[in-house]
Amino acid sequence: MLLAFFLMWVIFNGNLTLEICLFGVVISGVMFAFVCRFMDFSLQKELHIYKRLFLFVRYVFLLVKEIVKANFGVIRMILSQREEIEPALVTFRSDLKSSTGRAFLANAITLTPGTITVALEGNRYTVHCLDKSLADGMDDSKFVEYVRKLEA
Repeated sequence: MLLAFFLMWVIFNGNLTLEICLFGVVISGVMFAFVCRFMDFSLQKELHIYKRLFLFVRYVFLLVKEIVKANFGVIRMILSQREEIEPALVTFRSDLKSSTGRAFLANAITLTPGTITVALEGNRYTVHCLDKSLADGMDDSKFVEYVRKLEA
């Protein structure tokens, strides 16, 4: 949050000079102290967020990579000479603990072309797949690993 306050200060000023940076550091520090004192925030929470930030960025890159791969897979499936595409409705359970983690996984499945999360009830997912081949390994995918790491 301290870094966010400082970046907002610099952006709102529109310039980057030594004077603006020094005032920004002081004002950001005062704002951060206020938030820590009156809004139940601490430096430990701040450090915890920064530790997870790197993992979250890796998760976003994984998501983009998987979306691109799935796009090419769906294009190949549509343009292939295969006569019939066999849609499937798959149900699986996940051991993710938080509702945020379960929502992250459901959104990652829905954002990936060829799959849509139809229902999420507790830790049970119901996913519609464009073809049965897309359902393989869904319950133990890379997304589940990264979300587990984010929850830890």
